[in-house]
Amino acid sequence: MKILKMILLSTLGLYMTSMLQADEFTQKDLDLWMAEYKIVVKEGRKVFTDPKLGTNTVTCNECHPNATNTHPETYPKFQKQLGKVATMAEMVNWCIANPLEGKKMALDDQRMTALIAYITWERRGVKLEPGKH
Repeated sequence: MKILKMILLSTLGLYMTSMLQADEFTQKDLDLWMAEYKIVVKEGRKVFTDPKLGTNTVTCNECHPNATNTHPETYPKFQKQLGKVATMAEMVNWCIANPLEGKKMALDDQRMTALIAYITWERRGVKLEPGKH
């Protein structure tokens, strides 16, 4: 019985270890991912500086040059403007609707993805701390 328990525990340990391993990627995979990501980041910069995003010619870049003071690494967090814990996309939409006086985007809009990619790229290397402003 003791040997059976040891075998079961060993098998369980090996199984759990294999489950904890993440997908493995080749350098080619990583290079392709980064190339595609940079294309979206570049598009995000265009959207971030586009005066046509709103109706009053104000751009995201006027309040947040180079995505400063956007803190993507802190979302989701409580946003007092929205009165709730919100995602970055919800806050981007708040900014579009209010300071830019524009129309909110669908959360799956390619421009929204590009904006968030650009903002996150500009803040790369900053410690992830959701909920902190």
